[in-house]
Amino acid sequence: MAVHGETREDTKIRVRKPKRYRVIMHNDDYTPMDFVVEILMDIFHKREEEATTLMMTVHKSGKASVGCYSYDIALTRQQAAAQRARDEGYPFRMTVEEV
Repeated sequence: MAVHGETREDTKIRVRKPKRYRVIMHNDDYTPMDFVVEILMDIFHKREEEATTLMMTVHKSGKASVGCYSYDIALTRQQAAAQRARDEGYPFRMTVEEV
């Protein structure tokens, strides 16, 4: 019930789910397989079996998705992996793409 002179407005609030981003690991001929497995376990929190399977998928297919995260988390993990690879002198490469 509106009071005289009062303006009433109906507003609809739409809450959208945050976008998700996939971290893609790319194969190269120089980064050791055990280093890749270590990255997957330490930074992406994969169990050893899953990390080994992902590493082999990357090795055979050329690339693989290693996880799906919010943008900040995907970028942080990708950057942490890239920094560790640089520190070790490997050309290891990961990219982030919207799902």
